[in-house]
Parts: sequence; C-alpha cells; structure tokens
Amino acid sequence: MSYRASSWFILFVVLLVLASGCVSYRLGVANPLIPAGYSIQVGLFQNATSQPGLSESVNGSIRREIHRDGTFELADADDCEVLLTGNITTYRRSPVSFRPKDTLSVRDFDVELSTQVKVLEKSSGKLLVDRVITSRTTVRLGDDLASAERQALPLLSSELAKRTVALLAEGGW
Repeated sequence: MSYRASSWFILFVVLLVLASGCVSYRLGVANPLIPAGYSIQVGLFQNATSQPGLSESVNGSIRREIHRDGTFELADADDCEVLLTGNITTYRRSPVSFRPKDTLSVRDFDVELSTQVKVLEKSSGKLLVDRVITSRTTVRLGDDLASAERQALPLLSSELAKRTVALLAEGGW
C-alpha cells in the first residue's frame, strides 16, 4: 500500500472513531412524548405523608420551575394539552452526623422527599410519564427541629421541581 493510500485509511479510521462518540447525541427537543411549547396544567400534588405543608410547597416550586425553564407554558384546566399531577409518598429524616460530645444527639439530618409524578395527555387520556422522583438535602439541627425542617422545605421542593421539569423536557435518558 502506498503512503497516500495508508494516510487516507488512517484518516478514515480516525474520523470513524470520532464520529462514533456522537451517535447518541440528540439535536433539539430530547423528549418525543412531550414536545416543547406544549401547555401544562399543574394539578394538586396529594400529600400521603404526615408532614404538613408539603403539597403547597411542591406545587409552587413546580410552577415556578416550569415558568423559569421556558420549555413549556403554564395553563389552566381549559386550555392545557398535558396534565401534571403527583402523590407525595415519602418524607424521611435520617441522621448523618452526631454532636462530638454527645453521640446520642443528632447534629445533621438528611431529609428525603419522594413523589410519584404522573403526566397525562389531556385529549386522549394517555399516560405519558409515571415515575418516582426523589430529592434530598442536609439539615443542620439548631435548637428546634421544626424550624430546621421549615428552612429545608423550599430546598427540597426546588430540587424536586428541577428534576421533574428536566424529566418532562429531556425525557428519561
């Protein structure tokens, strides 16, 4: 094989290897189930836990995140194409660290919030998404557990909202 033919062969192999890395790349909207620009109604998320105030916080955070993201439009019941609902299934506290001189007193908690999210196409009633989404944050326990959890709730809700909107906009990779 001549020098020129071998250099073309090497160039072809290099380009083939480089192009194989782009095989799974998607251009544009990644979720074929819910196209960009669809209008979404956010239904009330039911709270199946004993922790009060979760439903309002999660609903508000999801609405803010949909508005901030801009992929979809918020709509009311009359003119929506997709209905987003959910059931808050788990609110769990787990100790992460303890006080140095008192190993029975917890200093930091890991708080976890899990929600069963469902997305229905309004016209056909077809279930587009049915998935559990979980968010976590760490809470430093001060003098009062209730006030520490109140401060953590917006963080939990915001992370859950970001994960939910990312699932809707990008699909389940």
